[in-house]
Amino acid sequence: MKTGFVAIVGRPNVGKSTILNALLERKISIVTDKAQTTRNAIKGIYDDDEYQIVFVDTPGIHKAYHALGRQMNKEALNSAKDVDAVILVVDASRNFDRGDEFISEALPKDIPLYIAINKIDLVRLPEAEAIKAKYKEAYPNAKIIETSAKDDFNLDFLLKEIKSVIKEGPRYFPKDAISDKDASFFVSEVIREKALLILKEEVPHDLAVRVDEIKHKKDTVYINATIIVDKDSHKGIVIGKGGKRLKAIGMKARVDLEEYFAKRIFLEMFVSVKEDWLNNPRLLKELGYK
Repeated sequence: MKTGFVAIVGRPNVGKSTILNALLERKISIVTDKAQTTRNAIKGIYDDDEYQIVFVDTPGIHKAYHALGRQMNKEALNSAKDVDAVILVVDASRNFDRGDEFISEALPKDIPLYIAINKIDLVRLPEAEAIKAKYKEAYPNAKIIETSAKDDFNLDFLLKEIKSVIKEGPRYFPKDAISDKDASFFVSEVIREKALLILKEEVPHDLAVRVDEIKHKKDTVYINATIIVDKDSHKGIVIGKGGKRLKAIGMKARVDLEEYFAKRIFLEMFVSVKEDWLNNPRLLKELGYK
């Protein structure tokens, strides 16, 4: 059997999580149109009997303004070490700039690199050729592949190329495993995803979710969770008039959670203010970011 690890890296909101979910044909990482949606390195496991490939979805590499951001960058770059291959995902509609140069300098030079020029459907042919030329200049030894994760374009070819560098090895996870993360992590991420989608730009990304309890009783899973915000003014925004927004977040989260647990979900949520939690080492550790 051939087994290995592949890191998926890149700047925020380029489609890393969408590519992971498409390669695995199931939802492992949450997806929104907001930058820094992914905060943890998440392992998603591809297994087809001949290959077990552990794909590591990473936070978007960005200019950090707080401790959480610095931790996210560190986790992303560390995930690109000691792997069998790296997929660098880039947005075809964005110009190559200083941020891309930083990633180029930081990535290891001795690991097979595949550059997924993603969202290729958003640009015309001359623009696509120009961005490909720029990345070929920056990464002369990389394999460049045009993709559109949204349309599942060329991802089968990307997977085939990745398989070509995976070597014989032991199975790292049980055959039916889909991720290294537990149910509590999945619950917190689903709630956070729905909150980001519903709140849009009204509350910045100064929002986290702590799962306080998960109880299984017959055909129902009882979940208690707390949405944590950075400012008192954000608490009312999350709850909404008459609790309308919090209820909407819960309703949307329950759909995904019922599919995940294959049971009825009873979800109770609260909102708590933890000022400057993004720079608080104790809270970051408690929330699973350290």
